Amino acid sequence: MDIPSSTTSPTSPPPRHDVKPSQVTPKRAARGATRPGDRIFLGLSRGSGIALLVIMAAIAAFLTYRAALALSDNTGNFLTTFEWDPAGTATNGKPYFGIAVLVFGTVVSSIIALVIAVPIAIGIALFISHYAPRRLATPIAFVIDLLAAVPSIVYGLWGALVVAPNLTGLYSWLDDYFGWTGIFSYQGGAPRSLMTVGILLAIMILPIITNVSREVFLQVPKMHEEAALALGATRWETIRMSVLPFARSGVISASMLGLGRALGETIAVATVLSPSFVINASVLDFGGGTFAQNIASKFNEATEYGRDALIASGLVLFVITLLVNGAARLIIARRKEYSGANA
Repeated sequence: MDIPSSTTSPTSPPPRHDVKPSQVTPKRAARGATRPGDRIFLGLSRGSGIALLVIMAAIAAFLTYRAALALSDNTGNFLTTFEWDPAGTATNGKPYFGIAVLVFGTVVSSIIALVIAVPIAIGIALFISHYAPRRLATPIAFVIDLLAAVPSIVYGLWGALVVAPNLTGLYSWLDDYFGWTGIFSYQGGAPRSLMTVGILLAIMILPIITNVSREVFLQVPKMHEEAALALGATRWETIRMSVLPFARSGVISASMLGLGRALGETIAVATVLSPSFVINASVLDFGGGTFAQNIASKFNEATEYGRDALIASGLVLFVITLLVNGAARLIIARRKEYSGANA
């Protein structure tokens, strides 16, 4: 005898009448703080977030106010002028200054640092997390952590006394083979240029990018890697197909952290760079400066108006940093579907 299909089709379970109304409260009610400890923690967390926003707003308001005082009397174009003369010594007492050279030097040196540091940091992080045996990975990770603890002034002295004098051979080689591009032409002399600054900054941001990338690589689900290996993938193919896509957003975040350190580095750059308000096409020759280096070198001897001018340049650096972090968040948000974090 045939069994009617209606008796075999899945049916929804009957409604339960033994559930109390308190057990079916909305999720938002469950998230509410009901115990004193929860309320205290909620208040502290909310207060910390609000305090951070207030501090950021206060910094922006202070920088904007002091910058407006300086820009109101500036006779030059603040964005395109190459000179920095707030005292007006060459213009009959009229302030004449701009940040064109500082923007160029800050951006170029930071890009050089990222180009050098990011591939090396990713390679070190992959070696520690996926290739090196534990007895070797632990000491290497410890040494990388120690690099992050070295003070900036130590990096600056080491860069000025050791790194810069020994870059002449490298710069001559770059000039011989790539000098035709104009970017790597070298005229001789002490190599205290933007390239030297970029190399030093790359060494300084290397621990930050390496440590964050390593932790992200270690968070990759083992099932992803084991599935790739089970399908016959090699170690590199496993990393390329399973590890790097999952960790892409984390690597971008690590790079942005390193970029933030490079943009704001002061003492090391001021120790190594020979600043001048000239933009050279070559990154190996003299010329250029950075926001942080210019503020550090001129703040003590500046007049009240000169300090306002330096604060105006600090406002630009503040905006650049916000834009960089905002761009990083947009990149991470757009690539989130490739990260595997939702798997």
